[in-house]
This record gives sequence, C-alpha cells and structure tokens, in this order.
Amino acid sequence: MTNTPASREDSLATLRESRPWDVLIIGGGASGLGAAVDAAARGYRTLLVEARDFASGTSSCSTKLIHGGVRYLRQGDVGMVRNALHERTYLLNNAAHLVHPLAFIIPAWHTVDRIMYAAGLTLYDLLSGGHALEASRSLNRQQVITALPGLRRAGLCGGIRYWDGQFDDARLAITLMRTATDLGASCLNYLPVTRLLKSSDRVTGAVLRDAESGEEFEVSARAIINATGVHADSLRRLDEPDAAPLLTPSQGIHLVVDADFLPGKQALMIPKTEDGRVMFAIPWQGKVLLGTTDTPRPELQQLNDPQPLAQEIDFLLRTAASVLTRPPTRADIRSAFAGLRPLIHPNNADEKNTAALSREHAILVSASGLITVAGGKWTTYRLMAEQVIDRASEVAGLPATPCPTRTLKLHGSPCQPINDAYGSDAPLLAALPGYDKLLHPNLPYTEAMVRFAIRHEAARTIEDVLARRTRALFHDAAAAEKTIERIAGIFAEELQPSPERLAGMIDTARDSAGRFRLDF
Repeated sequence: MTNTPASREDSLATLRESRPWDVLIIGGGASGLGAAVDAAARGYRTLLVEARDFASGTSSCSTKLIHGGVRYLRQGDVGMVRNALHERTYLLNNAAHLVHPLAFIIPAWHTVDRIMYAAGLTLYDLLSGGHALEASRSLNRQQVITALPGLRRAGLCGGIRYWDGQFDDARLAITLMRTATDLGASCLNYLPVTRLLKSSDRVTGAVLRDAESGEEFEVSARAIINATGVHADSLRRLDEPDAAPLLTPSQGIHLVVDADFLPGKQALMIPKTEDGRVMFAIPWQGKVLLGTTDTPRPELQQLNDPQPLAQEIDFLLRTAASVLTRPPTRADIRSAFAGLRPLIHPNNADEKNTAALSREHAILVSASGLITVAGGKWTTYRLMAEQVIDRASEVAGLPATPCPTRTLKLHGSPCQPINDAYGSDAPLLAALPGYDKLLHPNLPYTEAMVRFAIRHEAARTIEDVLARRTRALFHDAAAAEKTIERIAGIFAEELQPSPERLAGMIDTARDSAGRFRLDF
C-alpha cells in the first residue's frame, strides 16, 4: 500500500460534518494506534486524535524490543509470556520491514548460573510453541567471547544464546497510523480533547481543539476509547471527577553510545543488577542502546517530557562498566532519553467494571460508557487492540465483526523482507528531492526523508522529524541539533508556516536536543 493520507485540512473538514463516528480513540501511542487499525479493519468509522504527536510519549522511548519477556518467567506470569511470544510472531510476519529477529546472549560467570539460565530459556522456547524463532543453546567461554568481543572475560565460564525481536518503536507507530488511514480511519495529531460530551449520563463524544489554529470541534461517537497511556487518569476525571487513580508511572531511561563499546550484531542481557531489573546492551541502528531503569515517578503523571535522573544514568554506566571491557562514561553518551510506564495498580481498579486481561494491561468501562485501555507494552499492542475493540463493539452495540489483524500486513510491508524501514514506500522516497543529501555526516538521514515525513507521515514540527520520523535525536543529539536550520528550510518550503510558527519550531527542537544531550 502506498496511499497518501488525506491532508490535515481535509481531515479537519471531516470533523466539521455532523455525521457521528463509530469509534473515537483518544491517544496516539501504541495502544491507541493499534485500536485504530483494528477498528478500521473491521469496517467501523474510526477517528483517532492525539494531543501532541503520534508516539510522542512512552511509545517512542522503549527498549526497541518485541519480546516475550524473559524476566516475567521469574515472576511466574507464564500466560503473559506465552501471549507475547505469539504476538511477536504476528509482528515479524506483518511488518517485516520494521521488525527482525535478534540474538541475545546471557553471559555466566558461575556454572550454576549457566545451568539456571539454560533451564529458564528452555521453558521460554517451549512457551513459544510453534512460534519459536530459533532454539536457545548453551555457549562455551570462547563462543561467548567471539560473539561479544566487548565483554569482560575474567571469570567468564560460558553463556546462553536465545532469540527475540527488535524494532524501531516510533517508526512502527507511524506505520500503524498509515495502516489505519489506508483502511479508512482519520488520524490527527495536535488535536487535544478539552472536554467530554454527555447525554443522559452517557458519554457521547468530545470537544477537540486544533493546537495549531485554536479552532474547536464537537464530535460524536458511539464508542469512546481512552488510550492516553500515562495520562489515562486525567481523561477519566473528565468523565468522573472523583475517579480513583488507576496508574502510577514508573520511569525507564536508556543511554545511547557508540557501537565499538559492544562490537558485533548480538545483544547482551544481564539478568541480575543491583535494582532487580535486567539490563540490556543492544546493537541498534549503528549504535548501542543501554537500558533500562525502573524508578517510581508518581509526581510526573502530568509531565510530557520526563528526564533521566543522575542516579539512573550512574546506575546504567556502573552496570555496563561491570560487564564491558571498555566502560562507557558520561562523555561517551550520544543521547539519553526517558519514558514513563503506565503501571497498573490492581487494588485501585474497580473490580466490578474492570476486565483485567493480564497483569500487564486492563480495560475499564465507566458508568457513562467511557472505555479505558491502560498498561501493556509494545509487544502486545495488537492483542490489546483486539480486546478493547471487542469490548467497544459490545458497549456501543456496533455490528459484531471478527478481528482480522493477526494476518493483516501493515503499511509498507513488502512481499519479501528487506532492510528498509520504508518498505514498499521506498520508491516514493527515492523520487523526492534530496534523496542523496545527508542532513549530517554522522546521521543516516536525508533531506528527502524530511520531505517524505511532511508529505506522507503527518509531521508538523521539526521535532516530529528529528525524534519520530527519523531517530536523529536518539542516535546523536549533538549532530541532530546541527540539522535544525536545514530542516527548518525544508519546512518553510513544504508547509509555508508563518515566521513566528517556524521560529517556535526551531526553539522547541533546540530545547529537545538539549534534553537528549542531558543539558539539565
């Protein structure tokens, strides 16, 4: 599919019509975009709105893994692991241009650990059933050293190799948006909800405000879904001002360093760290991604751009130094970013109105009919979408239609796997001006990619391009900052914004670069 989405002006014009929507989805992260794809694929008239940019929060700040979750086996959540492993297979099949298998190695410095890891990963393989990528296997000391030449060797006795999936989270989010629009949905960013509409104590729609023009729209829908992630409680309180909190955010950060800290194409997993979480060192798009942390941050529920804490940075550097031959320092950090996990506290949920579908996500229906989907992770976004649209169809009395997304190819999905995030859109990209003009010698992005993002991917700001249409801010924040003026020139040509709006875009992009560079 190579359809061009409707222009923003055309989509806004649709909102001025009085015709009701079948499904209104509020929130443009993984769960909201997945729900939009599912609803549109079933033939429901679907509208998705996002207050900022698609995936501008947690959904662009993950560890970039599509995985069952080895650490969840230790917690005994076998069902969740099995579901995630099945979902991993669906994504590998349906988005081969964005998701690919990746080998992980767990090193062992004690023989008993090697035996224990082998047993756990044998169970991991068994839970995948017919969805296994490749069987895990024990490695001797030399095999581990060959696979991970940057690993500390003293006392190493071997390790275990297993397989999971890797992806680019923001690119998958944009792909879901494109897929939903291909299927007939309307998806609009920078369109926050200011209040919910009700009739006879039932939620019937919402008032939306265009963040660019200030214009307001009243839209009605048969089903309204709250998929706002860490902000879900805020929207719930527009429905029920005294609603008990459902979520408590936890912060996870990641550091990006150069590839020579862990040469090779295989990832490192450290199962035991001082804070109880696993730590990954993962090759990702020519860099190494170190993560993650787990820091309770309940005070940040209203914050859009959380920042890494000094102690979190020190923890990741300290853990990396304990296992790598060349310890990274603060001076080696090319980029650092933080995301908030919308963790569910089951004790806070109203059990009468909650369908707790797993310990990872939940679906609630309020007395007025507002449907909230909360929690979860990227790997299981499709399953969450299937379940929330099933529930929405029941609540709103929509025609019962089976979910088709297990085998639905996502936008750009090629007939054969190719190493190109643009998939079948690659010829469109190649035809644009600036196809061979890099924005910066240290970044793999071209002027044509900026034009493509504006014309085909609903990019509205320079930051949208640097953070989510490309991953420049995640690769090398200092290099990304040096491209801002050049990208601003392309925006001036493509969107012709007012001088004031363009200047605001430049300032915002510079502020973002400072955050990724740890200027705080």
